[in-house]
Amino acid sequence: MPSPSLTVKRSLNDSTQTFIIMNRSEIEQKILQAIDEIRPHLHADGGDIEFVDVTDDYRVLVKLIGACSDCNMSGMTLKAGIEQAVKNALPFIVAVEAVAEDF
Repeated sequence: MPSPSLTVKRSLNDSTQTFIIMNRSEIEQKILQAIDEIRPHLHADGGDIEFVDVTDDYRVLVKLIGACSDCNMSGMTLKAGIEQAVKNALPFIVAVEAVAEDF
């Protein structure tokens, strides 16, 4: 599990060296907000999502629940919907990955 003081330092513009510094709590809050934005679309199809963790290498781990857990389109939903929403909120996120239901 990542340390509670996970900090992001990411250059947004190489010429001005602008940095964003966020602690773990702020990162998790942004992830949850991004997930909440897409959640109604998952609910419409009988599914849901649960945030599990964010790793030290900026991978977001989630559980797909309900209809999403065994849907043949869940990979597309994960990459084109959920991952895109999270990356729009936090561009330094490397990936969003589903973990097993019993993780």
